[in-house]
Amino acid sequence: MLALPVLPGDKDGANAADAVSGLLVLWCGIRLVRDRRRPLSRTAAVVLGLPVVGLALAAAGATSPEAGISGLTRYLQIFVLVPAAVLLSVRSRADFRVLAWAFVGLALWQGAVGVYQYVTGTGASYVGEDIRAVGTFGPTDVMGMATVVSLGLVCAVGLALGPPAAGQRAAAVLCAVVLVVPLAVSFSRGAWIATAAACGLQVVLAGLRRAVTVFAAVAAAGVVLVGGLGIGSAMFQERISSITQVTDAPDQSVTDRYTMWAAAVDMWREQPLTGVGLKGFAEYRDGRASLALSSGSDIAGAGTAYRKQPLLSPHNMYLLVLSEQGLVGLVTLVGSWLALLVCAARGLVRVRREPGGPARGPGGPARRPRGLDCGLVACGVLVWVLVDFVYADIGGPSTVLTAVAFGLVAWWALADTTSSSRASAEERAGVTAPEGAGAR
Repeated sequence: MLALPVLPGDKDGANAADAVSGLLVLWCGIRLVRDRRRPLSRTAAVVLGLPVVGLALAAAGATSPEAGISGLTRYLQIFVLVPAAVLLSVRSRADFRVLAWAFVGLALWQGAVGVYQYVTGTGASYVGEDIRAVGTFGPTDVMGMATVVSLGLVCAVGLALGPPAAGQRAAAVLCAVVLVVPLAVSFSRGAWIATAAACGLQVVLAGLRRAVTVFAAVAAAGVVLVGGLGIGSAMFQERISSITQVTDAPDQSVTDRYTMWAAAVDMWREQPLTGVGLKGFAEYRDGRASLALSSGSDIAGAGTAYRKQPLLSPHNMYLLVLSEQGLVGLVTLVGSWLALLVCAARGLVRVRREPGGPARGPGGPARRPRGLDCGLVACGVLVWVLVDFVYADIGGPSTVLTAVAFGLVAWWALADTTSSSRASAEERAGVTAPEGAGAR
């Protein structure tokens, strides 16, 4: 559904992808009632259910019942229900890899549309030119394509660093290299930073010796392409340099972001424990923001006429949660994410103790654990989301992909108990574990 063009009005309302995610949740509920079994382990139930505490308090303190109900529904969808449904639907590491490759395939499609927009000048408006790649999401969700491409790139890097399965490593490397282009022409600084952090961590976790080789190759390629061949326009250089321009002549988008961050902190100081309520940031923004805040961001291009889009969120997930849900919401929601990160890292340590795949002869490379690629994908995806949340928050049609990403990580962190011998037999036979075998 995320490969389809976004219809007008999908920016703030439900879309086809949300509807499909709802059907997935409904089907999992029906299946659990039919099978009459405990769906999750205690650890999984606590980790995934922890955000409900802060969300319930924030919904009760919303400015209106409608805002509380809609906000609660959206948060439960993204951080509780859809991740739990994905966790229950994935049965083995083979399923995990199928879903990871689906991320890559979606990224290739959206990236192809974005590069076409950049080349033909039919994208969203950027510094007076319609060249910003936004894929099928349109100019109202400029982070949509960047999010899809970034997550696909992180999945491709994780799959490439795993054991040398039949054709997987070469295909994953090729996809990762191709996806760098649409990510660049998205002009999304937050996505650039998050992708660099996530991929860098994946390479380090795959092995220090390999990390030195990969980083050296990337640095050499950068010197040749940018320094030697002069690839990279002044727009890219200006966009990259603007990342560090926080106090020294920042552009208006940076000024707006820091102004809204300050407004979010002021809201939290007034209601430190429970915040101003779900969807309350937009309601209280004007009374806390300084005069430096602009009237809105400019929207144009990609088939949309010029207009102003109001700034209704601080573009920082942590500050959005802090302002609307207070310390209770921040501790429960971020605590759930950190618990997933710890469990995912433990899973990566566990899989390193498993026997690796067959080596390529006596002089071939060292054996690598069969599940290493799954662990690297899970850790990389979660780190990307946590870093990106410093520069973005939930909203727009692409948000449901974040929910699926959390579900992918949750399965690896909370439900992957596949033994090395069983995983090897399944992968050789091309079968998956019985339904529900992953739950502890």
